[in-house]
Amino acid sequence: MGLRARRRPGARTGAVPAALLLAATLLPAGCGTATGEEITLYHPPARHIQALAEACNERANGRYRIVVRTLPRDAEGQREQLVRRLAAQDTGLDILGLDVTWVPEFAEAGWLAEWVGRHRAEAERGVLALPLSSARWQGKLYAAPASTNVQLLFYDRTLTPRPPRTFDEMIAMSRELKAAGKPYQILLTGAQYEGLVVQYTSLVAAAGGRILSDGGERVVLDAGAVRGLAILQRLATSRVTSPGLARAQEGDVYRAFAAAESDAAFQLNWPLALAATRDLNPERAANLAATTYPGVRPGRQGKSTIGGVNLGVSAYSGKPRRAFEAAKCLRSAQSQKLAALCGGAPPAIEAIYRDPAPLDSCQGGDRSGPLSMATAFPMAEVILRAIRDAAVRPATPAYQNLSTVMAKVLSPPGDIDPPATARRLREELTKAIASRGILP
Repeated sequence: MGLRARRRPGARTGAVPAALLLAATLLPAGCGTATGEEITLYHPPARHIQALAEACNERANGRYRIVVRTLPRDAEGQREQLVRRLAAQDTGLDILGLDVTWVPEFAEAGWLAEWVGRHRAEAERGVLALPLSSARWQGKLYAAPASTNVQLLFYDRTLTPRPPRTFDEMIAMSRELKAAGKPYQILLTGAQYEGLVVQYTSLVAAAGGRILSDGGERVVLDAGAVRGLAILQRLATSRVTSPGLARAQEGDVYRAFAAAESDAAFQLNWPLALAATRDLNPERAANLAATTYPGVRPGRQGKSTIGGVNLGVSAYSGKPRRAFEAAKCLRSAQSQKLAALCGGAPPAIEAIYRDPAPLDSCQGGDRSGPLSMATAFPMAEVILRAIRDAAVRPATPAYQNLSTVMAKVLSPPGDIDPPATARRLREELTKAIASRGILP
């Protein structure tokens, strides 16, 4: 499709500032047990993941030893490596760190072992509803949520003490700021990659629309989906977004917002934006606030599509018993809290957001303890509210094909012609559905 390599929005990668991905070590280096069955974990880059593995190895007391295999940085590379090895029935993969959009494809292909009985009960315990739904396919559980994510609207309280409630209101506020000679830009991900798809699917959900039918077998692209196109086009041509909108990814957005001479007043981004701004511009971070995604009409709250990482067990693992045990440890409340405080990954388990107990420190960086959820996630209640009313990207085994098509058709967003673009999307997405689950 000509789509360039891309990061997976909402996942933790090594591309964010160092302060966001510190090595959160509960144990001294090399403290994990050297005995037991070797369990391989294929996971996206995240410096805290090694600390989680070592902590679980210690708790295993010799039953298993998790060995981390790091996947490529970009989402396409991650999926390609997993798909090719699983298609070859490679027994060297045990636990898989999956994007929330991959579960239907991998489950439909028979590559994931189902979570049943006590394994399922433990994987579901205390997990927020929307993140849990991303781990299911056809009523069965095929993964355990290890983290979640949701986009928020960040704004500067010195510029806009009251945040906008709709996109139209945000555009109007930006124009007023621009006329007053103040920072005014609205920053969001508009490059030809998954970040643009996230923006569009969030707008569709906020408009009450659908892209696919409930079962994911056919293209709907209803009036709400067309309204989403109109809002995206209006925003891109409003003259209050960044000139680099059509090239912007998550990192570009938070760096532009945190710049010393920033022209930005708003940004639509994942919660990592707060830690990024603290790292890059502490003075501006002091005035940074967050609220839920803007709506598309007055009186109706906006919706953002969720991100995160789910842990699946390979259907070809030769050690399924220990693989499930290790995966449960990696998604446990203790592990998710560590990942949140030291890696910035929002937990999928609701109770962690209100856990007052601090962590002493995160070794390997400039975050030192005590660290608590109150300081790491001061917008915890906003995140929870957003997740409870969030949406999921279209659930289908053909999602990778759909995402590629949508990113291409929607780019650049300023060229969108809602009726014509909707017709093209219907045609192209129908073709993509027909070639579901193809190898890269």
